[in-house]
Amino acid sequence: MSTIPLREAVLAALAIALAPPGMGSIAHAAATLTVGKADANASPLLPVNVGDQAGIFAKHGLDVKIADFTGGSKLMQAMAAGSVDIGFSAGPEMAHVAKGAPVLAVCDEMAPIPFIGIAVPWDSPIQTVAQLKGKKIGISSTGSLTNWLALELARTQGWGPDGVTPVAIGNGAAANIAAFRDHLIDANIAVTSNIFNMEENKQGKLLISVSTYESNLAAGTIYATNKVIASDPDAIRRFLAGWLETIDYMRKHRAETIKIESGVTGFSATVMAKEYDLTIGSFSKDCKFDAESLATLKRSFADLKLLPEPPDMSKLYTEAFIPK
Repeated sequence: MSTIPLREAVLAALAIALAPPGMGSIAHAAATLTVGKADANASPLLPVNVGDQAGIFAKHGLDVKIADFTGGSKLMQAMAAGSVDIGFSAGPEMAHVAKGAPVLAVCDEMAPIPFIGIAVPWDSPIQTVAQLKGKKIGISSTGSLTNWLALELARTQGWGPDGVTPVAIGNGAAANIAAFRDHLIDANIAVTSNIFNMEENKQGKLLISVSTYESNLAAGTIYATNKVIASDPDAIRRFLAGWLETIDYMRKHRAETIKIESGVTGFSATVMAKEYDLTIGSFSKDCKFDAESLATLKRSFADLKLLPEPPDMSKLYTEAFIPK
């Protein structure tokens, strides 16, 4: 009898026996997950790149393939088409679930929204929030989080439903810069990493953070398709375990995180250091959905006229895959 099968069996047994606590999933065959990000540079989405490059998802038996999209609506279309298994976007995309999209929210990974701000061109005469009344404000897409944040600005300032004019320009950094340069918009709602980069290059500047007028709304939300939920629920559990381990890693490894994120975004280490310090404390440690976020989201669906009636929010998400 050949000794090779015996040797392989012994090594496999040792691998299982010596696996660290909580890492029994390593014994599983590696699962490939295609992960989509609604924005290439938004802080709540970048940890998936960190976890991938730091080998954390591989440690959990996952081969992660990452794809960037320009907006939550496009990401949801890809998930519905079956080309993306796990999606990173914002809470407002839960309206797609209510409409019948074959996905489910599985993690509220950042309830507040420190990572989005309102920017104006570098040489803009606009210096105060009051001066935004009646202005054209860039958003990623109709029905998106940034769309709602523009409407919320008008509501909270008492300007009425037509207090600002949202203009869909996409959410890429180049699109933001081009829209400013061509005077298509007066201001833009964008991720702060893009804004800090524009400041560094004297192309735009941060006017205010949207967190000054908006409360929790599951600003960073992870979604899974019904297909992967049915076919490989353990892969989702392993993914969320890897995600939470990644957040812990980022808190303990600031320099390494900034280096990885700078490489992903193409922004300088100085820009990403600002972004890290602004957002690191807002990541959830348990993925659970908070009541304030769910209530805010329910209101946002009505404000955007995304649904004919308020949905049962409990049917739009699950905490079944969160590590115990």
